[in-house]
Amino acid sequence: MKAGIVGLPNVGKSTLFNCLSNAKAQSANFPFCTIEPNVGVVNVPDSRIAKLESMVNPERVMPATVEIVDIAGLVKGASKGEGLGNKFLANIRECDAIIHVLRCFDNDNIVHVDASVDPIRDKETIDFELQLKDLESVEKRLEKVNRAAKTGNKEAVLEQATLLRLKEVLESGASVRSMSFNEKEQVLVDEFQMLTAKPVLYVCNVDEASAKDGNAYVSRVREAVKDEGAEIIVLAVATESDIAELEDYEERQIFLEDIGLEEPGAARLIRSAYKLLNLQTYFTVGVKEVRAWTVFIGATAPQAAGVIHTDFEKGFIRAEVMQYDTFVELGSEAKVKDAGKLGVEGKDYIVKDGDIMHFRFNV
Repeated sequence: MKAGIVGLPNVGKSTLFNCLSNAKAQSANFPFCTIEPNVGVVNVPDSRIAKLESMVNPERVMPATVEIVDIAGLVKGASKGEGLGNKFLANIRECDAIIHVLRCFDNDNIVHVDASVDPIRDKETIDFELQLKDLESVEKRLEKVNRAAKTGNKEAVLEQATLLRLKEVLESGASVRSMSFNEKEQVLVDEFQMLTAKPVLYVCNVDEASAKDGNAYVSRVREAVKDEGAEIIVLAVATESDIAELEDYEERQIFLEDIGLEEPGAARLIRSAYKLLNLQTYFTVGVKEVRAWTVFIGATAPQAAGVIHTDFEKGFIRAEVMQYDTFVELGSEAKVKDAGKLGVEGKDYIVKDGDIMHFRFNV
């Protein structure tokens, strides 16, 4: 799963990306590796996997991961190919969610492309470009489907009606994610790959003094996005970057405490991105390996098994499931079994976050 960092030039996108790249300095369980210059894989911070490691002492530990993409800065006219517009929009289309960085700090030494600080205007600039691109896609698709709809084809009529709804909303200056759809419409909208349908996490980039409680800019952002169903996180990106560069763990903790934080903002951001992508974690636990596996919320036991290997899903027989809290409380799988708390689940079982699972299969 992939989340893209977007924003206007000079709002702190690259600093945030670099901060994540230095996250390996914050704790041993938070590594980062570069796939290519603007893409990185970051582990999802999770205290549960460290606890399981301490209990089982496995040969290796594999945390859950999220892919983060640093997308080129957008300028007005991107929907028409201005600046790096075409590359920017293509990169967003490949992402499953958007991390939208908004400048929420004053600093005369850092020039803003519009010569003043206004996070709402900045947000609207990017929204407008994405809405224009979506509108262009909708109109092209309508040209094709209108002919089929005239014949009375039911599927074409539904697609036409859905596209007309999208067109109306986009022309009003709203994003697709503000809309609600029935099951059939949702299938179509997913197929359309609308840029403004993607879930968004707004990162309010503030100065150090505002790291804990935010500021007036942040309050304006909260008000502006309250009906979007989006998440907001407040981050002093430059300060976080300074903290990440400190070699000593205790020094980093002292620095964090000085600005009123308990943990690095990078950890909070990655967890928020994971949640934004509608993901959850289940674990497999053994002396060879303790591993966190990523599945969508609502996944069934066979689907969870398929994340490990497609054969596990094809030949699924049953899943043996322990609750994380029960395992930690009792101390071992054998004690969980003895207490009668090892669940044996079939194909309809819906995986819960934190489940410890073993799969039985036959291919």
